[in-house]
Amino acid sequence: MIDELAYLSATDAVAAFRSRDLSPVELLDAVIARAEATEPLVNAFTDTYYEQAANQARLAANAYATGTARPLEGLPVAVKDEPQIAGQRLTQGSVLFKDEIATKTDPIAQRIIDAGGIVHARTTTPEFSSAVVTWSFAHGITRTPWNLAMTSGGSSGGSGASLAAGSSILASGSDIGGSIRIPAAMNGLIGFKPPWGRVPEFWPWNREPYAASGPLARTVSDVVLFENVISGPLVGDMYSLPPLELPATYPALAGMRIALSPDLGFFNPDRETIEALETTDETLRSLGASVDLIKLDWTDRALETAETHLQFLMGSILRGSVPEESYDALTPYVRDFFNEDPVSVEEWIESWKYADEMYAELQKKVFLAGYDVLVCPTVESTSIPADFGRPGSGSTASLTDMLAVVMTVPFNVLGKLPVLNMPIGIAPSTGVPIGMQIVGPPNADPIPFRLAAGLEGANGPLFDRMRPGLS
Repeated sequence: MIDELAYLSATDAVAAFRSRDLSPVELLDAVIARAEATEPLVNAFTDTYYEQAANQARLAANAYATGTARPLEGLPVAVKDEPQIAGQRLTQGSVLFKDEIATKTDPIAQRIIDAGGIVHARTTTPEFSSAVVTWSFAHGITRTPWNLAMTSGGSSGGSGASLAAGSSILASGSDIGGSIRIPAAMNGLIGFKPPWGRVPEFWPWNREPYAASGPLARTVSDVVLFENVISGPLVGDMYSLPPLELPATYPALAGMRIALSPDLGFFNPDRETIEALETTDETLRSLGASVDLIKLDWTDRALETAETHLQFLMGSILRGSVPEESYDALTPYVRDFFNEDPVSVEEWIESWKYADEMYAELQKKVFLAGYDVLVCPTVESTSIPADFGRPGSGSTASLTDMLAVVMTVPFNVLGKLPVLNMPIGIAPSTGVPIGMQIVGPPNADPIPFRLAAGLEGANGPLFDRMRPGLS
């Protein structure tokens, strides 16, 4: 019974709270029990706040009894160790900040708290959220519950692993190169990268067009619930977008036009991923959608563009927070990032020029050609070891190495596009879920959700059909 409660969807939990068939206290107890069983294997949490959470769960039960419950009232929400929450530790996955205590609360966390979400745990990240895998010297290795030898993805790896393990009901993420979608893919989740500005930020991240904070969950309806809480304009963030509420239900897929690109022009997804896409293609056609294979003339300049941009802006921000004499304590992936040659203004401007060329190509081949969405893989392969790039693992993982194995980065270069990861199968070789990205036009968030809801309606939510074995 504990495990069944721990895997309850957020929307079902809220309905059960309202009908008084379930108490927030019972749900929190089940989630904590699941965490205590799985954390020694998965390592999804940096810090837990169980006693405080228990007090909040009791208050949430009273809110349902008195009719004052808020949208996330009583739901255990794991928050990535990246946004600040005043009074809580904020390590950012770094031994250099292991004793840092936040003095303010960032917008996404504040909105979770204001909506009644119970922050019972903070989740692991690679150092400074700078890797597509989640391990750090501060917190060790985080693994996907589907196969403990494989990564949970990064940088929101703890959030993804927690949801897959049943130790949270909802979890937050952030995404500057795929950091929501990659963990969603490696853990069989729905993960949404909103368009730039949909979820507001404080300086400097509100001015970073590659970056977005967003939701991860086990069902489409849960992501809709969560996204509607955290999105919307913020005073002081002039880049935040006007309100847009995602609907709870969507039209059927009949008549929807879908462009399919297995490689985005230059990636090399493995055979298992291609076969999962082909099966999904058949399902979409059976639901009345049309699917056409398209060829994008993108090249690996897309990755060079991203590297240039991240070095110019993000590198400058991070270098300013770490004294040079502390570089030896950094993880290799961050140290390599810091040691790259400085990017000139001319190189940075040239990277934006290629980004515009990428968007023009996407417009021509997809949105101006009459397609509603583009679909493509999220990662090239599920065979990414949990310790990829860690000293002693026998592998190295520079920024270039990491970006080459994930297919998410082009849609951070094109940061106004809403992109959702959808699980579409399980890789026979690893037992790890395979993810598909659903890419909508700029700021048109409901369109990817329509496709995701239709697929989930046809196949059923993944965690209703199977659960990770933690092996």
